[in-house]
Amino acid sequence: MEVTAEHSDGHEVLSQRKIFSVIGASSVGTMIEWYDFYIFGSLATVIAAHFYPSGNTTAALLATLATFGAGFAARPFGALAFGRIGDLIGRKYAFLFTLLIMGGATFLIGLLPDYNKIGIAAPLLLVTIRIIQGLALGGEYGGAAVYVAEHVRGNRRGFYTSFIQTTATLGLFISLIVILIFSENMSDANWKSYGWRIPFLLSSVLVIVSLLIRLRLKESPLYSQLKTEGKTSKAPIADSLGSRAKWQTILLVLWGATAGQAVVWYTPQFYASTWLQNKSIANVSFVDTNWIIAIALALGTPFFIVFGALSDRIGRKPIIMGGCFLGAVLTIPVFALMRQFTPIKGHYNPLMLVLCEWVLILLVTMVYGPIAAFLVESFPSKVRYTSVSLPYHIGNGYFGGFLPLIATALFTSAAALNADKSPKHPNLIGKAPYMGLIFPVSVAAITFIVGTLLLRETKENSMDLQETNQRGYSPAIFWPLIALSAAALIAADRWLTPTLNTSTFNVQWFFRILALVVALSGVLFAFLKRRSEEEAGQVALSGD
Repeated sequence: MEVTAEHSDGHEVLSQRKIFSVIGASSVGTMIEWYDFYIFGSLATVIAAHFYPSGNTTAALLATLATFGAGFAARPFGALAFGRIGDLIGRKYAFLFTLLIMGGATFLIGLLPDYNKIGIAAPLLLVTIRIIQGLALGGEYGGAAVYVAEHVRGNRRGFYTSFIQTTATLGLFISLIVILIFSENMSDANWKSYGWRIPFLLSSVLVIVSLLIRLRLKESPLYSQLKTEGKTSKAPIADSLGSRAKWQTILLVLWGATAGQAVVWYTPQFYASTWLQNKSIANVSFVDTNWIIAIALALGTPFFIVFGALSDRIGRKPIIMGGCFLGAVLTIPVFALMRQFTPIKGHYNPLMLVLCEWVLILLVTMVYGPIAAFLVESFPSKVRYTSVSLPYHIGNGYFGGFLPLIATALFTSAAALNADKSPKHPNLIGKAPYMGLIFPVSVAAITFIVGTLLLRETKENSMDLQETNQRGYSPAIFWPLIALSAAALIAADRWLTPTLNTSTFNVQWFFRILALVVALSGVLFAFLKRRSEEEAGQVALSGD
C-alpha cells in the first residue's frame, strides 16, 4: 500500500515511489538536453577546424567558443518564451516542446557540411542552430525544477530538486564518455574527419526515449489547482517584469545567486578543458583531459544531493554563499597547483589533476545543489516558470556561457603582451596562465557580497507563494543593481565584443544594436502596461 505524502502547506502530493518516478522522467529529459548542449563545448577544438577558416587556430577556437556562447546568449529569450507557455498552459507541455527542439537542432549539427564545402554558410548555420538550442534549453531547466518542486513536500524540497541539479553534470559526463568511446576506437584521422559527428547524431535516439517517458507525465498538481481556481497568470511576462519591484527581485537573484553559481559551475567543467589542453599552459592531451574531468565529475556528482539535502536543514543561502566564497578564494590557487602536475612543468600526474578537479567540482555542488529549491521558493506560483527561468538563464547564459571565451581571451591578451623576446610586462609572464580566472573569481566575489547582504532565506516558503519574500522595492537596492548591470554591459562592450569582430561582421555593433532594441522594448512595454492600467482604472470608475 502506498502512503501519499503532503506538502507542508496541505496540498496532496505523490507517494515516495511516484515522486522518484516524476524525478526520473524529468531528470532523464533534462540530462539529455544538457548532453545535447554540451557535446558542442566538449568538442570545441575539433569543431573549430571544420566550420571556420583554417590558418589561425587560436582565432578559430575563439570563434567556436563564441558560437558556444551564442547558444547561451539565447537562453534568457527561451526562458521568456517557454516560461510564458509553462505558466499559461502548463509545465508539462512546455518542456515537451523544448525536448523536441533541442534534439532536432543537435541532430542537424551532426549533418551540417563544413566550411570547405559550403563556405561562410557553415558558421552561419552553426550559429543559428546553436541559438535554437539555447532557446530550447532556456525553457527546459526551469520547467523541470518547477515541475518536481510542485510535487514534493516542503521540508525535503532541497533534497528532491537536487536530483534535477545532477542532470547538467551528468549530461556533460555522458557527453564526455560518448566522445571518449568513439574517439578511442577510431583512428585520429577518422575521428577528426567524421567521427566527431556521431555523438550529435546519437542524440536523436536519446531524445525519442525521453519523449516517450515524458508523454506519460501528468500536469503538476499545484498548477492544476491554480488552473481550476482560475489563478493562473494571463500575462506571465508582464506579471514577472512589470514593475521596478519585480525587476529588483530578478536582479537581486541574478547578482546575489545565479551569476556566482554560474562561474563556479563553468570554470572546472568547461574552462578547465581548454585550459588543460592549451599547449602553452598545460599541454594535456585531449583524451586525458576528458578522462580527468569525467572521473572528477563522477566522484563529485553525489554531493549535489548531499548539499541539496543539507539545505533542507540549514537553509539554501549559507551553502550557496559558502560555495561562492570558496570559489573566489580557492580557484586560482587550485589551478596553480594543477599546473605543477601537467606536462608543461615536467611532472605530469593525472591523479593529482583529478584530485584538484574534484575539489573544484565540490564547490560546484555547493552552489548548484540547493539553487533549484532556492529559485522555485523565491517566486510566486502563478509566474514561477517564467520568473525562475529568467535569472537562472541570464546568469548561466551570459556569465557562464561566455566564461570560456572571456577567460581564453584574457589569457591570450596577457600572453600576447609578452610574445616578443623583450616583454613589455615581465610581471605577467608567470601570471598569464591564470589571467583568465580573474573573471570567475571576481563574479563569485560579487555574488558572495550581494547575496550575503541582501538575499533572504527561502526554505520555509510555501509553494502557494503569492508574492516573493525577497526584499521589497528600495531605490537604495534597485539602482545599485542597475548600475552593476550597466557596468557589466559596458565592460563587455569595451573588452569582450571587440575580440569577436571579423572582417565581414562587426559583433560589437551587433550587440550594441541588440542592447538598444531590448532597452527600447522594455520602455515600450512599460508604457503600454501603464496605459492599459490607466484605461482599466477609467473603465472601473465609469462602471461605478
